[in-house]
Amino acid sequence: MAPTPGSAVFPDTNILIYSSFPGAPFHDTARERLGELEREAVGPPPTLDALTRAVRQFEAEFEIADEDAAVTAILLDLLKSRTVRGKQIHDTNIVATMRRYGIPLLLTHGTADFTRYVPDITSCR
Repeated sequence: MAPTPGSAVFPDTNILIYSSFPGAPFHDTARERLGELEREAVGPPPTLDALTRAVRQFEAEFEIADEDAAVTAILLDLLKSRTVRGKQIHDTNIVATMRRYGIPLLLTHGTADFTRYVPDITSCR
């Protein structure tokens, strides 16, 4: 779906990384696309006040599972036991956090990203 003028667009981290480093794969493509979006479609980013209110609301509604040393230890164990690359490490960190806090269910749109962890977690939609 193409964004319309004033649309908000959430760039994946890989786009930001590719666009930031000239030697990165897809550097030129990422820079071009970000430039196009800036010129054509992107609405103003949320204000700091709006972001602060959203974070405070999340804190009030949800228990935050902190990434502590135990999460890091589980993450390292998971990385040793599976072939994980790139953004998959972020997914692995989510699983490590879930294991640390005994959280068995994951609500995600990207269920395919977590299939390698089916023995450890259950995805729900």
